[in-house]
Amino acid sequence: MNTLSLKTKSANKATVQHDWYVVDAANLSLGRMSARIATILRGKNKAYYTPHVDCGDYIIVVNADKVKLTGAKLEQKEYITFSGYPGGKKTETAKNLLGRRPEAVIERAVKGMLPKNRLGRQMFKKLFVYTGAEHPHAAQKPKTLTF
Repeated sequence: MNTLSLKTKSANKATVQHDWYVVDAANLSLGRMSARIATILRGKNKAYYTPHVDCGDYIIVVNADKVKLTGAKLEQKEYITFSGYPGGKKTETAKNLLGRRPEAVIERAVKGMLPKNRLGRQMFKKLFVYTGAEHPHAAQKPKTLTF
């Protein structure tokens, strides 16, 4: 009989610890940065990752207006919205959306990389994106995250 019994422990709401991180988006590639952020929001960087539990951390993204899009994406990438009515399809280029609402570009990129269910929506609420270098979450003492 084996005296050493190893059991896999599943995380639950009581055992999960959520940390806070700040990411400076200045001169970072949108896709690569968003993929890393989505991984941390899901909690896949932790040893006790459990698929059905929100194990992820909180992420604050600053300088969203200085994010970099490679190649011709700035001119060619289109964001599409549809109201549900006939003729209600609207398209907007990445350049226009970046000029009008820079936070939306990062939010949409990260949201597309999260699960499409209740848990994914819960994870997305832990993402905070700001245009400038300031954020109102200093009380949480966020750690700087570099890529």
